[in-house]
Amino acid sequence: MKFSLIMATVGRTQEIERYLASLNAQTYRDFELIIVDQNPDDRVEDLLKHQRSSYPILHLCSEPGVSRARNIGIEHATGEVIGFPDDDCWYPLDFLERIARYLCKYPEMDGISGRVTDEAGSFDARFDRTSGLLEPSKVWLRTAAVATFVRREAAGKIGGFDEKLGPGSGMIWGGGEDIEYALRAISNGLNIYYDPALVVFHPHALAAGYGEMSGRAYSYGAGIGRVWRKHDYPIRLVAYSLLRPVGGAVLALLSARQDKARYHWSGFRGRFKGWLSGK
Repeated sequence: MKFSLIMATVGRTQEIERYLASLNAQTYRDFELIIVDQNPDDRVEDLLKHQRSSYPILHLCSEPGVSRARNIGIEHATGEVIGFPDDDCWYPLDFLERIARYLCKYPEMDGISGRVTDEAGSFDARFDRTSGLLEPSKVWLRTAAVATFVRREAAGKIGGFDEKLGPGSGMIWGGGEDIEYALRAISNGLNIYYDPALVVFHPHALAAGYGEMSGRAYSYGAGIGRVWRKHDYPIRLVAYSLLRPVGGAVLALLSARQDKARYHWSGFRGRFKGWLSGK
């Protein structure tokens, strides 16, 4: 069982080196790496010139957009299983081996997803602690692109990522592309199993501080809101998800945390804007 690992990248070098090191250390060896480079410079090409790897690396270039990059990677993938690592994530030693073992044991499953955490284990609060199939009511708790792997046949049924969603899309909808992809998998009758014991390491975005993340909270929230509208989420779930960041903003103000309050309020504004944007 061969993996095709599709990584979109822009603006990073050391983080890619860390990911490549984690691939070199994998106990499972049947995989290819497809790097879709969206940098305006040659940093990735220069990095690869000095890398010694025991697996094939395909280096492609594209215009900006993580969804666009993943779709280009899917077109070039030759593996039976497709994954979508971020350029700043990394894997435990037996990560790919565990996925291969599961998919070989359960051929009726179309894919598998896991949770995301930082090295300290503090970046996984939103993920479900119980295992089970992805379903619309729990997809938000059980999937992230960086920890999702699908069989190639399943990827064909799902179709590509929505290129209007996600970082670099050129639209206001700067997130939600992975959730939307998973929802289409579900609507196509595919079975993707969530296992919280399957962990991908990824830096915590809020490590930079709330003050630096308000813009991202807005754009990511707008993407989430658009996914709600596109997939006709019930108004009660939309209302609940809109009220949560409002509550977070109020609590932050009561604690004199204006930076945190702005972050949560930006998230609310983005979600509401995305939900109003239509399908």
